[in-house]
Amino acid sequence: GSVWSRLGAEVTVVEYLPRLMAGMDEELAAAALRIFTAQGLKFRLGCRVQSAKAVGGVGRVTFIDADNTEQTLEAEKVLVAVGRKPFTDGLGLESVGVRLDNRGRIEIDDHFRTSVPGIWAIGDVVRGAMLAHKAEEEGVAAAEIMAGKAGHVNYDAIPNVVYTDPEIASVGKTEEELKAAGVPYKKGSFPFKFNGRARAMNAVDGFAKILAHAETDRILGAHIIGPQAGHLIAELVLAIDMMASSEDVARTSHAHPTLSEVIKEAALAVEKRAIHQ
Repeated sequence: GSVWSRLGAEVTVVEYLPRLMAGMDEELAAAALRIFTAQGLKFRLGCRVQSAKAVGGVGRVTFIDADNTEQTLEAEKVLVAVGRKPFTDGLGLESVGVRLDNRGRIEIDDHFRTSVPGIWAIGDVVRGAMLAHKAEEEGVAAAEIMAGKAGHVNYDAIPNVVYTDPEIASVGKTEEELKAAGVPYKKGSFPFKFNGRARAMNAVDGFAKILAHAETDRILGAHIIGPQAGHLIAELVLAIDMMASSEDVARTSHAHPTLSEVIKEAALAVEKRAIHQ
């Protein structure tokens, strides 16, 4: 939808849930809604789609809106994005005894072994996020384990990127997850509008946010919406994987003028020490 909008199309997003991007940080999702609405995208949240049909060369979508009223939208194109499912049909898994779970995914243990000795599984056909880089890490780990080495994947350090403009990137825990688990935390955020490189690029929408343990200062999660967020998140993925603290990131020199300074400032903001805000 973001791409089609930038190409000049009028875009309406019909979403079943009352918010965007379920599973991502709520503050990040709220910022995305504001930014994309300002770009001209229209959002119909809390709507239950009843049907989508091609009528006379036009896509017609019927849905029940948040007020429980039936509505109809017509469009040249209807893009359906309701998630993914594992592609395990037709692989002959049942014939060799490989077990599947109730969602059609191959069951594995913590070492990627299936229910049949000698058969391993990774990636989109097993539990977890359906991300290419997650599958890559699992493939390497599985091969290492097969070779008798200590293969391991830290699933708390797998980034998730939404390739809109601005980009959205996240790693680790959200605020909502930390609250639900009763984990004490502190947070720091810093907006791109106070970053010199972002201002020079005329790309000032968004912010970076770092969540750290209130007692140990270990980084637990990081969330970015802004220019090149998919690149910037890598530093915080490494920080989480290395069990770094927000102070570790805050004391690391970041080149000026770069977008990466937003990460340093967000880390400083965890202790309310941001320099340029």
